[in-house]
Amino acid sequence: MALLPRLRQRPPELPLHLPAHGRGRALAPGLRDLLRGGGAGWDLPELPEIGGPLEPEGAVAEAQAAAAALLGAQRCWFGVNGASGLLQSALLALANPGDRVLLPRNLHRSLLHGCLLGQLRPVLFDLPFDAATGLWRPPTPELLEAALVQALEAGPLAAVVLVSPSYQGLVGDLTELIALAHRHRLPVLVDEAHGAHLGLDPRLAAPALACGADLVVQSLQKAAGGLAQSAVLLQGRASTTEAEPIERALLWLQTSSPSALLLASAEAALGHLHSPAGIRQLTRALDRGEALRHSLRRAGLEPLANHDPLRLALPTGPLGLNGLDADAWLLARGVIAELPEPGCLTFCLGLKPPRALERRLPPRLLQLRAALGGAPLPAFTPPPLPAVAEPELPLEVAWRAPRRAVPLEEADGELAAEPLCPYPPGIPLLIPGERIDGLRAAWLQEQRRLWPGQIADTVSVVAR
Repeated sequence: MALLPRLRQRPPELPLHLPAHGRGRALAPGLRDLLRGGGAGWDLPELPEIGGPLEPEGAVAEAQAAAAALLGAQRCWFGVNGASGLLQSALLALANPGDRVLLPRNLHRSLLHGCLLGQLRPVLFDLPFDAATGLWRPPTPELLEAALVQALEAGPLAAVVLVSPSYQGLVGDLTELIALAHRHRLPVLVDEAHGAHLGLDPRLAAPALACGADLVVQSLQKAAGGLAQSAVLLQGRASTTEAEPIERALLWLQTSSPSALLLASAEAALGHLHSPAGIRQLTRALDRGEALRHSLRRAGLEPLANHDPLRLALPTGPLGLNGLDADAWLLARGVIAELPEPGCLTFCLGLKPPRALERRLPPRLLQLRAALGGAPLPAFTPPPLPAVAEPELPLEVAWRAPRRAVPLEEADGELAAEPLCPYPPGIPLLIPGERIDGLRAAWLQEQRRLWPGQIADTVSVVAR
């Protein structure tokens, strides 16, 4: 056997990755007690007394109603295949085949897959770019307004999707962004996978529901004490979206045999996080996150300014470090980052950060700088993306079409056959059906020179 022995291995020195429960140390107490009792007894089907996310009666229906009341939502649905499955269900509930949907370039790939499944037309808008880190910043209201106007000139839209917070804990003016979309009579789906804890401490931004979102998806393993794959879909109180298309989409994309354990994980994680004990736990974790930042600054290491002390994003370019090489060096020494990128390392502290984190991580990062650091890296160059773009060939046609590999030097003018997410920045430079113009082809060639091994020599294009 290969997997079971791996799971029994001793955890690394500093596991600073998801899930946010820190290898079980910060699981919701009720869930932790359940797991201690042995695993076989709770592997149950949709028995009448248990029910399921789409059943009108049973324990799951009661738990979902209680969670909706707790979070200030009109309706709540638990999911067992992660935020990914719920994002896809929400997207398909808001749009019909052939509809156009406005999405940011930093969309999670599940949304792209949702467009493919629903035969939707993705309209992508560009985002502000940070040259020091190679990261995308949240959209400004002015940028979104311009994107909406340009997209609507080409035809109607069915919905707008926003990502908030980002993986690195960045949050824009969500209230104004949602209000802008509503002024154009468009519903808003917010990918809040990393923000289940928002609004529970004054240091954190307001949650998407409080900002007026129509539909919100939260992952309960990314910022709460839930197990991986447990997630929740919330409907805003003022949303006019009907429940019937939401539940129809959930029926298409959620399993017919949901895990009772994962459903219980959703209930336990939300209940604990919003309880007095859960808020105290969150407050202690935030305090430690801020203390760690002070320790790093005293050591001459400046974290990225963001909106979540539990997401430590360390720019590596100013230290002369390639973030991917830095990640490999740390991994060999028991420090596991959540997200390595050429210009930034993101660490997830979780709801119960590792013991002595403030004392142990800064010296390790100083050793890293001494071993691999040097002169600051040149500023990152943003990819030459149009402000608003949509594929020339329908997404589902391009993704399924016969394809061929062509050298980057010969890609100008071809239609992309698969998503291309280079480093930097790791979000779609191209999606299937987009035309590869000369500027983007030249940018890719330059990135291949700068980051050997991160950009392939060829790109997959639709066969002529």
